[in-house]
Amino acid sequence: MGEVVRHALAETLARGDVRDPDLSGVAITITEVRPSPDLKVATVFVTPLGGQGDIKVILKALKRAKGYFRSELGQAMTSKFTPELRFVADDAFDRGARLNALLDAVAHEQGDEGANDGA
Repeated sequence: MGEVVRHALAETLARGDVRDPDLSGVAITITEVRPSPDLKVATVFVTPLGGQGDIKVILKALKRAKGYFRSELGQAMTSKFTPELRFVADDAFDRGARLNALLDAVAHEQGDEGANDGA
């Protein structure tokens, strides 16, 4: 169900039908959609493509247009319910970058200690 919603929303965004100035010219990636167990709510994780654009502004614009997205989703789906959409920022890429930076710092620190031990 999550993938069906993700594809339908991505297609709607790709068409550029949403007439919100905060969304025009901004490429948005829908990284994941998590439906609730009863399928009545779908949490949509989004991030600006390439990190360009203010995620707070994008989220506000997506929330303003959620009625339109839900209407488009209802036409694209054959399920009994059209889920309520909740847009949230996907910070997985940021967390991954921070984790990589920490691992690099630890590896660099251990490399420096190893060089001092041999002296």
